[in-house]
Amino acid sequence: MNFEDLKLNRQLLSAIQNVGYTEPTEIQEKCIPQILAGHDIIGIAQTGTGKTAAYVLPLLRKLNYKQGSMPRALILLPTRELVLQIAQVCQQFSEYTDLRIVPIYGGIGPKTQIEQIEAGVDIVIATPGRFLELYSKEILLVKELKTLVLDEADKMMDMGFMPQLRNILEVIPRKRQNLLFTATLSARVEQLTAEFLEFPMKIEITPQATPASTITQLVYETSNLQTKLNLLSYLLDQKETFTKVILFVRTRKNADIVEALIQKAYGTSSCRSIHANKGQNSRMNAVQLFREGKVRILVATDVAARGIDIDEVSHVINFDVPLVYDDYVHRIGRTGRAFRKGTAITMINPIDIHHLEKIEAIIKMKLPLLALPQAVDTPPTPWEEQQEMNRQLDALKRLADPTFKGAFHEKKSFPKKQVKKRR
Repeated sequence: MNFEDLKLNRQLLSAIQNVGYTEPTEIQEKCIPQILAGHDIIGIAQTGTGKTAAYVLPLLRKLNYKQGSMPRALILLPTRELVLQIAQVCQQFSEYTDLRIVPIYGGIGPKTQIEQIEAGVDIVIATPGRFLELYSKEILLVKELKTLVLDEADKMMDMGFMPQLRNILEVIPRKRQNLLFTATLSARVEQLTAEFLEFPMKIEITPQATPASTITQLVYETSNLQTKLNLLSYLLDQKETFTKVILFVRTRKNADIVEALIQKAYGTSSCRSIHANKGQNSRMNAVQLFREGKVRILVATDVAARGIDIDEVSHVINFDVPLVYDDYVHRIGRTGRAFRKGTAITMINPIDIHHLEKIEAIIKMKLPLLALPQAVDTPPTPWEEQQEMNRQLDALKRLADPTFKGAFHEKKSFPKKQVKKRR
């Protein structure tokens, strides 16, 4: 099948050609005709399979041209990075139309966004908070809304957006087409679908939480933090192989530490980091520099795991294993996108073996464990770091067995031995 078979108009087909798409992915092939036919959709597909175009293309086809001043479609997303990313995709595909697309998100003042809305809008792409803010001020009028899209629904649930989504569902017109896209159909997402979808068509491309087949997954076991850093240096030294790398860490502190070490080794222009403590402009600039190839390495916390859609990412490195196990799939989905091949490397310490087993259970596959290269120095674990790992191991064992005492349980107090005094 090609895009001409999907009953898209000439304007969209020309834009698709400009973007470089040659044939639809499976999710696009199955969703586009059903969306054009007016069905409510639950689309379940792994990251990197083309979910965005699967709903953007038929949405643009249905709207066709600018009309009136109020939005006719609303796309809700969990983060501002995703809002900007989807807005860019919409702009690319609507190149030969006069449709007006306005992204609205927090972190900056609303003045410019308000001016764009008041000038007339066809599609609003928004985070839930900023949407409700502008709606409450009667700047966003929704009585002409005909289509609602919830993208990254599982991430929205993880980030606690359910109350805001309920508020939005109460104020927008009941008679509308609903489209929900997610990588995993968790219990909370199922609850959401039950509340706002009636008899939806479920389109599932791959088993839930299954990584794309284009991604090679590897695991290295490291004994401590310094060994991880040594392994990271060994990998990044291979510049011809590791050409475009996203490196995921668990904490903002680790992001800053790793960024500083990489910049010291490879120069300040080699690396940028994005996390919640970074300002909006700083994060946007970092992602843009990485997208343009001016920065080789992007260090990120999971706040950015689903907000980056960048071509030709050669490697994803999990410096820290995610503690929300579904995030593993979303992290590694930054590579191996759009039929390209990619590699995901995960570094684990003795604590992470427990988490790795949970991840393997979710993705239903055993990941290959590789021996460390001989060139990687493996220093002994410092006493403080070993003690902390022992504490964490005890905590994990205690979760599995509440009766487990471990090495760090509270010591029992014994009565002091009575010493008889001599007369």
